[in-house]
Amino acid sequence: MAKVVPLFSGSSGNCWYVSNGGSGILIDAGRSAKQITCALEDNGISIGSIEAIFVTHEHSDHVKGLRVFANRHKLPVYMSQGTMNALYAGNYADEKTRCFVIGNEGVDLSSMHVDRFPISHDCAEGIGFRVDMGGKAYALATDLGYISDEVEKALTGCDVVTIESNHDVNMLRMGPYPYILKRRIMSDKGHLSNEACSGLLPELVRRGTKRFILAHLSRENNMPEIAYRESLNELNANNMELMSDFTLNVAPDAPDGTAVIF
Repeated sequence: MAKVVPLFSGSSGNCWYVSNGGSGILIDAGRSAKQITCALEDNGISIGSIEAIFVTHEHSDHVKGLRVFANRHKLPVYMSQGTMNALYAGNYADEKTRCFVIGNEGVDLSSMHVDRFPISHDCAEGIGFRVDMGGKAYALATDLGYISDEVEKALTGCDVVTIESNHDVNMLRMGPYPYILKRRIMSDKGHLSNEACSGLLPELVRRGTKRFILAHLSRENNMPEIAYRESLNELNANNMELMSDFTLNVAPDAPDGTAVIF
Protein backbone atom coordinates (compact mmCIF):
# COMPACT_ATOMS: atom_id res chain seq x y z
CA MET A 1 0.00 0.00 0.00
CA ALA A 2 1.51 3.30 -1.12
CA LYS A 3 0.70 6.63 0.45
CA VAL A 4 1.54 10.31 0.24
CA VAL A 5 1.38 12.51 3.34
CA PRO A 6 1.61 16.30 2.93
CA LEU A 7 3.35 17.39 6.13
CA PHE A 8 3.74 21.05 5.14
CA SER A 9 2.85 22.93 1.96
CA GLY A 10 3.10 26.60 1.10
CA SER A 11 5.37 29.62 1.37
CA SER A 12 5.95 28.95 5.09
CA GLY A 13 7.48 25.53 4.41
CA ASN A 14 7.24 22.37 2.33
CA CYS A 15 7.79 18.74 3.30
CA TRP A 16 6.21 15.55 1.93
CA TYR A 17 6.39 11.92 2.99
CA VAL A 18 6.05 9.22 0.32
CA SER A 19 5.88 5.56 1.29
CA ASN A 20 5.51 2.21 -0.37
CA GLY A 21 4.60 0.15 2.65
CA GLY A 22 7.28 -0.09 5.30
CA SER A 23 9.81 2.44 4.02
CA GLY A 24 9.60 5.92 2.59
CA ILE A 25 11.29 9.17 1.65
CA LEU A 26 10.93 12.85 2.40
CA ILE A 27 10.70 15.38 -0.39
CA ASP A 28 12.04 18.72 0.90
CA ALA A 29 12.57 19.77 4.51
CA GLY A 30 11.30 23.33 4.64
CA ARG A 31 10.45 23.60 8.32
CA SER A 32 12.66 23.24 11.37
CA ALA A 33 13.92 19.77 12.27
CA LYS A 34 11.75 19.87 15.41
CA GLN A 35 8.61 20.74 13.42
CA ILE A 36 9.29 17.98 10.89
CA THR A 37 9.87 15.47 13.67
CA CYS A 38 6.61 16.45 15.38
CA ALA A 39 4.70 16.27 12.09
CA LEU A 40 6.01 12.77 11.44
CA GLU A 41 5.08 11.66 14.96
CA ASP A 42 1.60 13.20 14.66
CA ASN A 43 1.06 11.15 11.50
CA GLY A 44 2.36 7.94 13.05
CA ILE A 45 5.43 7.87 10.79
CA SER A 46 8.66 6.44 12.17
CA ILE A 47 11.78 8.41 11.34
CA GLY A 48 13.48 5.02 11.02
CA SER A 49 11.32 4.31 7.98
CA ILE A 50 12.87 7.22 6.03
CA GLU A 51 15.53 6.06 3.59
CA ALA A 52 16.50 9.41 2.09
CA ILE A 53 15.57 13.04 1.56
CA PHE A 54 15.10 14.48 -1.92
CA VAL A 55 15.41 18.24 -2.42
CA THR A 56 13.69 20.19 -5.19
CA HIS A 57 15.73 23.41 -4.82
CA GLU A 58 17.55 25.60 -2.34
CA HIS A 59 14.92 28.17 -1.32
CA SER A 60 14.48 28.26 2.45
CA ASP A 61 10.84 27.15 2.43
CA HIS A 62 12.13 23.84 1.03
CA VAL A 63 15.36 23.36 3.00
CA LYS A 64 15.10 25.27 6.28
CA GLY A 65 15.44 22.16 8.46
CA LEU A 66 17.47 20.03 6.07
CA ARG A 67 20.96 20.25 7.57
CA VAL A 68 19.90 19.57 11.16
CA PHE A 69 17.38 16.85 10.34
CA ALA A 70 19.58 15.02 7.82
CA ASN A 71 22.70 15.20 9.99
CA ARG A 72 20.87 14.14 13.14
CA HIS A 73 19.43 11.04 11.48
CA LYS A 74 22.36 10.40 9.12
CA LEU A 75 20.13 10.40 6.05
CA PRO A 76 21.41 10.66 2.48
CA VAL A 77 20.19 13.72 0.61
CA TYR A 78 19.69 13.77 -3.16
CA MET A 79 19.46 16.86 -5.35
CA SER A 80 20.79 18.42 -8.55
CA GLN A 81 24.38 19.63 -8.77
CA GLY A 82 23.26 23.24 -8.90
CA THR A 83 21.13 22.83 -5.80
CA MET A 84 23.99 21.11 -3.97
CA ASN A 85 26.29 24.04 -4.67
CA ALA A 86 23.65 26.49 -3.47
CA LEU A 87 22.96 24.49 -0.29
CA TYR A 88 26.62 24.58 0.74
CA ALA A 89 26.85 28.28 -0.09
CA GLY A 90 23.75 29.02 1.99
CA ASN A 91 24.80 26.83 4.95
CA TYR A 92 21.82 24.53 4.44
CA ALA A 93 24.34 21.67 4.20
CA ASP A 94 27.82 21.16 5.69
CA GLU A 95 30.63 18.62 5.73
CA LYS A 96 28.49 16.26 7.80
CA THR A 97 25.58 16.27 5.37
CA ARG A 98 25.55 13.22 3.10
CA CYS A 99 24.78 15.02 -0.17
CA PHE A 100 24.52 13.20 -3.51
CA VAL A 101 23.64 14.32 -7.02
CA ILE A 102 20.69 12.48 -8.54
CA GLY A 103 21.53 11.85 -12.17
CA ASN A 104 19.35 11.12 -15.17
CA GLU A 105 19.38 7.43 -14.24
CA GLY A 106 17.56 8.18 -10.98
CA VAL A 107 18.02 6.52 -7.59
CA ASP A 108 17.03 3.00 -6.56
CA LEU A 109 15.94 2.50 -2.96
CA SER A 110 14.66 -0.65 -1.28
CA SER A 111 11.07 -0.33 -2.48
CA MET A 112 11.01 2.53 -4.96
CA HIS A 113 12.82 4.18 -7.85
CA VAL A 114 13.07 7.98 -7.89
CA ASP A 115 13.60 9.96 -11.09
CA ARG A 116 14.19 13.67 -11.52
CA PHE A 117 12.84 16.11 -14.08
CA PRO A 118 13.68 19.78 -14.64
CA ILE A 119 11.43 22.63 -13.51
CA SER A 120 11.53 26.30 -14.45
CA HIS A 121 11.99 28.46 -11.35
CA ASP A 122 14.28 31.26 -10.20
CA CYS A 123 16.72 28.99 -8.41
CA ALA A 124 20.04 27.33 -9.19
CA GLU A 125 18.80 24.08 -10.78
CA GLY A 126 15.31 23.13 -9.65
CA ILE A 127 13.91 19.65 -10.17
CA GLY A 128 10.73 17.70 -9.50
CA PHE A 129 10.49 14.02 -8.67
CA ARG A 130 8.64 10.97 -9.97
CA VAL A 131 8.55 7.97 -7.65
CA ASP A 132 7.80 4.52 -9.11
CA MET A 133 6.77 1.82 -6.67
CA GLY A 134 6.05 -1.61 -8.10
CA GLY A 135 3.49 -0.63 -10.69
CA LYS A 136 2.33 2.52 -8.88
CA ALA A 137 3.67 6.00 -9.49
CA TYR A 138 3.63 9.39 -7.79
CA ALA A 139 5.00 12.74 -8.95
CA LEU A 140 5.53 16.11 -7.31
CA ALA A 141 5.84 19.28 -9.37
CA THR A 142 5.79 22.61 -7.52
CA ASP A 143 7.55 25.96 -7.92
CA LEU A 144 6.84 25.94 -11.65
CA GLY A 145 6.99 28.97 -13.85
CA TYR A 146 5.11 26.99 -16.47
CA ILE A 147 4.29 23.41 -17.44
CA SER A 148 7.06 22.30 -19.75
CA ASP A 149 7.03 19.22 -21.96
CA GLU A 150 9.39 17.53 -19.48
CA VAL A 151 7.04 18.21 -16.58
CA GLU A 152 3.99 16.95 -18.45
CA LYS A 153 5.84 13.81 -19.52
CA ALA A 154 6.92 13.07 -15.95
CA LEU A 155 3.39 13.48 -14.59
CA THR A 156 1.74 11.42 -17.31
CA GLY A 157 0.57 8.03 -16.14
CA CYS A 158 1.10 8.67 -12.43
CA ASP A 159 -1.56 7.39 -10.05
CA VAL A 160 -1.16 10.43 -7.79
CA VAL A 161 0.10 13.89 -8.77
CA THR A 162 1.00 16.77 -6.49
CA ILE A 163 0.95 19.95 -8.54
CA GLU A 164 1.35 23.60 -7.70
CA SER A 165 -1.74 25.81 -7.67
CA ASN A 166 -0.03 28.85 -6.21
CA HIS A 167 -2.09 31.90 -6.96
CA ASP A 168 -5.28 33.38 -8.32
CA VAL A 169 -4.16 35.79 -11.02
CA ASN A 170 -6.73 38.47 -10.15
CA MET A 171 -5.92 38.32 -6.44
CA LEU A 172 -2.24 38.66 -7.24
CA ARG A 173 -2.75 41.58 -9.61
CA MET A 174 -4.98 43.46 -7.16
CA GLY A 175 -2.99 42.53 -4.06
CA PRO A 176 -0.38 44.43 -2.02
CA TYR A 177 2.77 42.89 -3.52
CA PRO A 178 5.13 45.32 -5.28
CA TYR A 179 5.03 45.20 -9.06
CA ILE A 180 8.46 43.56 -9.41
CA LEU A 181 7.39 40.67 -7.17
CA LYS A 182 4.09 40.24 -9.02
CA ARG A 183 6.00 40.11 -12.29
CA ARG A 184 8.41 37.51 -10.86
CA ILE A 185 5.56 35.27 -9.64
CA MET A 186 3.75 35.39 -12.99
CA SER A 187 6.90 34.85 -15.06
CA ASP A 188 8.15 31.62 -16.61
CA LYS A 189 10.47 31.26 -13.60
CA GLY A 190 7.84 32.01 -10.98
CA HIS A 191 4.86 30.04 -9.73
CA LEU A 192 1.96 28.21 -11.37
CA SER A 193 -1.45 29.88 -11.25
CA ASN A 194 -4.74 28.15 -10.51
CA GLU A 195 -5.69 28.59 -14.15
CA ALA A 196 -2.51 27.00 -15.51
CA CYS A 197 -2.72 24.15 -13.03
CA SER A 198 -6.36 23.33 -13.72
CA GLY A 199 -5.82 23.38 -17.47
CA LEU A 200 -3.51 20.36 -17.29
CA LEU A 201 -5.63 18.13 -15.07
CA PRO A 202 -8.17 16.80 -17.62
CA GLU A 203 -5.39 15.56 -19.89
CA LEU A 204 -3.72 13.81 -16.97
CA VAL A 205 -7.00 12.09 -16.11
CA ARG A 206 -7.28 10.89 -19.70
CA ARG A 207 -3.81 9.40 -19.33
CA GLY A 208 -4.54 7.56 -16.12
CA THR A 209 -4.15 9.88 -13.13
CA LYS A 210 -6.95 9.46 -10.60
CA ARG A 211 -5.77 11.51 -7.61
CA PHE A 212 -4.63 15.12 -7.44
CA ILE A 213 -3.17 17.15 -4.58
CA LEU A 214 -3.03 20.91 -5.12
CA ALA A 215 0.01 22.37 -3.37
CA HIS A 216 2.13 25.40 -2.53
CA LEU A 217 -0.83 27.78 -2.27
CA SER A 218 -0.03 31.41 -1.53
CA ARG A 219 -1.56 32.73 1.70
CA GLU A 220 -1.75 36.24 0.28
CA ASN A 221 -2.84 35.54 -3.30
CA ASN A 222 -5.00 32.44 -3.10
CA MET A 223 -7.52 30.56 -0.99
CA PRO A 224 -7.93 26.77 -0.78
CA GLU A 225 -11.57 26.98 -1.86
CA ILE A 226 -10.69 29.11 -4.89
CA ALA A 227 -7.92 26.76 -6.06
CA TYR A 228 -10.12 23.73 -5.46
CA ARG A 229 -13.12 25.20 -7.27
CA GLU A 230 -11.10 26.23 -10.35
CA SER A 231 -9.64 22.75 -10.79
CA LEU A 232 -12.96 21.07 -10.08
CA ASN A 233 -14.79 23.28 -12.58
CA GLU A 234 -12.22 22.54 -15.29
CA LEU A 235 -12.49 18.81 -14.74
CA ASN A 236 -16.28 18.95 -14.66
CA ALA A 237 -16.27 20.98 -17.88
CA ASN A 238 -14.47 18.03 -19.48
CA ASN A 239 -17.23 15.65 -18.34
CA MET A 240 -15.15 14.21 -15.50
CA GLU A 241 -16.84 13.55 -12.17
CA LEU A 242 -15.41 13.84 -8.68
CA MET A 243 -14.98 10.48 -6.91
CA SER A 244 -15.84 8.63 -10.09
CA ASP A 245 -13.10 9.79 -12.44
CA PHE A 246 -10.78 11.55 -9.98
CA THR A 247 -10.23 12.76 -6.42
CA LEU A 248 -9.04 16.25 -5.56
CA ASN A 249 -7.40 17.50 -2.36
CA VAL A 250 -5.70 20.71 -1.30
CA ALA A 251 -2.53 20.17 0.73
CA PRO A 252 -2.65 21.88 4.14
CA ASP A 253 0.05 24.32 5.18
CA ALA A 254 0.40 22.33 8.42
CA PRO A 255 -0.22 18.66 9.27
CA ASP A 256 -3.90 17.75 9.57
CA GLY A 257 -3.82 13.99 9.18
CA THR A 258 -4.41 14.10 5.43
CA ALA A 259 -2.97 11.13 3.53
CA VAL A 260 -3.63 9.92 0.01
CA ILE A 261 -3.50 6.13 -0.19
CA PHE A 262 -3.19 4.28 -3.48
